[in-house]
Amino acid sequence: MKLLVFGQTGQVAREIQALAGPGLEIVALGRDRADLGDPAACVAHIAQTGADAVINAAAYTGVDTAEDEETLATVINGEAPGAMAHAAAERALPFLHISTDYVFDGSGTTPHAPGDPVAPVNAYGRSKLAGEIAVRATGGHHAILRTSWVFSAHGSNFVKTMLRLSESRDALSVVEDQIGGPTPAADIAQTLVTMARAMVGGQGGGTYHYAGSPATSWAGFARETFSIAGREVTVTGIPSKDYPTPARRPLNSRLDCATLETDFGITPADWKAGLAKVVPCVIRELEKTP
Repeated sequence: MKLLVFGQTGQVAREIQALAGPGLEIVALGRDRADLGDPAACVAHIAQTGADAVINAAAYTGVDTAEDEETLATVINGEAPGAMAHAAAERALPFLHISTDYVFDGSGTTPHAPGDPVAPVNAYGRSKLAGEIAVRATGGHHAILRTSWVFSAHGSNFVKTMLRLSESRDALSVVEDQIGGPTPAADIAQTLVTMARAMVGGQGGGTYHYAGSPATSWAGFARETFSIAGREVTVTGIPSKDYPTPARRPLNSRLDCATLETDFGITPADWKAGLAKVVPCVIRELEKTP
């Protein structure tokens, strides 16, 4: 199987590329070749690809900066995926697109199911919802995979931030009233490849959820990170109101992943196992940083 992947240096894109090998060819396009700020350029790559399926692993991910750049975020997260999905549909290619728990308002305490009402509370969430709507509107064979709290040894993410802070601090205050499922980027990558194989064979399609289990808070995530790292850091849980950010965050980011298991046999990620693999890699990277 050959996959055309939009994104090259992001957390999930890098993990998808790491899966390449016998039986799986990956063509990954970075921003220098396919800038989602120019949807037409992305369409051109799909129009001439020899791939069996297309995965969009690129996005505008600045949740806070999107508050001031919503127009740009909507082009990248909304218009571009719609144009790409349309181009894939014209060639009868499965199109897989990554979305987010931020399309929900975060109310309640039960996990959000794929068919639950959406109501983003920030510009980033609105831009990602625009992408979902545009992808569905093409009518092509597609899959939208909503995920949450992505982490890996690459790029900027919560795990790396916590470990960097722990190098100079022995006590941290971390938000405890936002609850969700930390999700290893490596597991998201494997999930997308598994879905792509099935979809090339005509199976599956629609909107799915994939997140780590069990649900925890950011404070709980931090505590587990320090435990694995063997660092004695006291984590004090605080409410969101005590850590103001430009963009409002949903309090409930739990995701119901049942339909993904029904259609593809994929179960929620064990985020603690994934974290145990990532933490040593991040520590080694930080040790090399001046």
